[in-house]
Amino acid sequence: MADSHFFNDEPFLDHEGGPDLLGHGQYAHHVISLLDRVRAQTETGVLALIGPWGSGKSSVLGKVTRRLRDAAANDDGWLVAELNPWLYSDLESLTLALFSEIREALPKNERWSEAREKIGGFGKAISPLGKVTALFGLDSEGLIQEVSNRISGDTSASAAKHKAEEALREADHPVLVVMDDLDRLTPEELLVVFKLVRLVGHLPNVYYLISFDERTLLDVLQRSELVGNSEPRARDFLEKIIQVRLDLPAFRERDADILVNRSLAAVLASHNLTLTASEQERLSEAYYRYLQDRLRTPRAIKRFFGQVDATLGQLTGNVDIVDFLIVTFLRTSEPRAYQLLWHHRAELTGTSMDLPSRRVERPEQDIDRWHTRLQGAGVAEQHLDGVVGLMGMLFAPVRQALGHGINFQAIARRRGIGSIDYFDRYMVFGIPDDDLPEDTFDTALQQLADDTPGTEADELLLRLRDDTQRITRRIQYKRAAGTPLPAAALLKAAASHCGHLTASPQGALGLFTADRAMDFLAKDLLTDLAEPDRPAVLKTMAETPNGAVLAARTLQRVTARNGSENPESTQAAVTPDWISQARSLISHEIARHLAPSASRAVNELTEPEITLLWAWRHTASEATRAWINQQLEETWTLLDLLAVLLPPDRAPFPLIDDDTLQSLDALIGLDALYSRLGSLLDAPAADPDNSQDEHPARILQALREHRGTPPVSG
Repeated sequence: MADSHFFNDEPFLDHEGGPDLLGHGQYAHHVISLLDRVRAQTETGVLALIGPWGSGKSSVLGKVTRRLRDAAANDDGWLVAELNPWLYSDLESLTLALFSEIREALPKNERWSEAREKIGGFGKAISPLGKVTALFGLDSEGLIQEVSNRISGDTSASAAKHKAEEALREADHPVLVVMDDLDRLTPEELLVVFKLVRLVGHLPNVYYLISFDERTLLDVLQRSELVGNSEPRARDFLEKIIQVRLDLPAFRERDADILVNRSLAAVLASHNLTLTASEQERLSEAYYRYLQDRLRTPRAIKRFFGQVDATLGQLTGNVDIVDFLIVTFLRTSEPRAYQLLWHHRAELTGTSMDLPSRRVERPEQDIDRWHTRLQGAGVAEQHLDGVVGLMGMLFAPVRQALGHGINFQAIARRRGIGSIDYFDRYMVFGIPDDDLPEDTFDTALQQLADDTPGTEADELLLRLRDDTQRITRRIQYKRAAGTPLPAAALLKAAASHCGHLTASPQGALGLFTADRAMDFLAKDLLTDLAEPDRPAVLKTMAETPNGAVLAARTLQRVTARNGSENPESTQAAVTPDWISQARSLISHEIARHLAPSASRAVNELTEPEITLLWAWRHTASEATRAWINQQLEETWTLLDLLAVLLPPDRAPFPLIDDDTLQSLDALIGLDALYSRLGSLLDAPAADPDNSQDEHPARILQALREHRGTPPVSG
């Protein structure tokens, strides 16, 4: 759409024929009317359009020149010549350029041929003045005399100027020379332009419309030898050059709001986006509290939304648009503060391990620390609170320090930069190769729901194995948002990956393992299934040994919420049919997986088999006890089994605590356990003969301490 022309230096959202959003069209009409009035009173003059950088001077000049040229095309009104003084560093070059531009502005028909010829002749004759080193100290008579001296009395320059003046008077057609952005010249270049305008270019029917930021131009003049470091002298000098000041009307708050709204609409339309009600509310808060005072000129607004449009790209639909707008503002307006975000990534996303001293800090200390950081990053004092406020809208820890509530889950659900799962997207302007785009993620879930193969589903399941914590979190975000999930398919996939997860532990001290993340997800997914469907899904999960472990643990977690945790409890509420059915099915699968181990010595049990034994207790304790006690009757010895089940490296936890004792009761039965070990437990404790005997000896001592004390029911 036309409004999305962000990537040029032309006037912005201000097209001829369109709405006069900023009043530039009306002001251009005023400038043209004033030009006519000036011409009626003097045969030459200098007008200055004055306004801050980015306030719309070029937009007004563009409208003035277009309208004058349209009128001139009908042989009515002003001729326009545009001169870019940036291209010329000395008076000779600038003089040639001036008269070349004036000459080009004249119509090409026969009526103007003499004027064109005489203007060209004067430009060539006068151009050597650029080599006169004492130019700035001469008045107009002295200037011409100096020319005469240099050409040994030849008055061709004076004669040429006289002929040019006669031709311009006779033509009786005004010429407007437009020069923009004079404040960007060096002091020497600026003085060259002013000398040209007031002396060499002082011609009948030739008028000048120049534009600049007054504050900047005064600073430039004060760096020149002619003016010196004196603002009053600089202002006096300007007054001698300029006859008419045209101060650009103030850019009102209403104007800024209109321009921001149209710019935002253009960006959203070009990326097929719309704002939800909550996004509109958050954006309004960010704009009116923090951004409005910083987006005070048309150029600032254009630059900001141009950057948004340029970098949104493949992030459309993959980030929170309000967060992206705020981050883009920080990147374009406070680039060094933006760099701090990456440096303090863990702290801002709540994934860092704070020093003990940090944990007891008061909120105002956190804010003071950020003020110090931002000052070091060059943020001006008057902008510190605003930048911290914007960061509080992005990051929960900063928001908390500002005295507001925090919700990491809400940030993650909207794919905000404050979530560790989405932070990197905002910093690399795309989807990192270790991340899955939202459309790929959604397509994969749909393929799983439809039970149709696809590369997206394959990729999701691969990431579930290798990046378990992040993928399970993202699935949980979908679940929390109410998105229907293929729970059965995901549970089966989780079971197939169980025991083969490669993701590294995360969180404080590395306690959040991939297995733990999968356990949490599986529990929630099972609760999403209708109760009659759960047993069949759990049986399918249990068809592999590792899957059986996950199925048993998942069932135990869900039944604990239902008050049916203990399969053999007589005090629990009536066990729902689906739970009894699921326990029976999983128990049958575990017995099948453990059958080969019955023919081997107990110390030959594999880690998966040991884990299966522990998991079995969650399904059918009586069946578990019967099977284990049968093995103890035939091939296994109890103390060797306990040495396998109870690893020696449980420090700092007791080797056998109440929970462990309760689990042993479910697996073996405490009465049977104490009976089988009776003679060993009754014998006095003795120092082990070697290190191999140490662990069994510690087990016996722990059991002696617990014997006679019933396990505490969990």
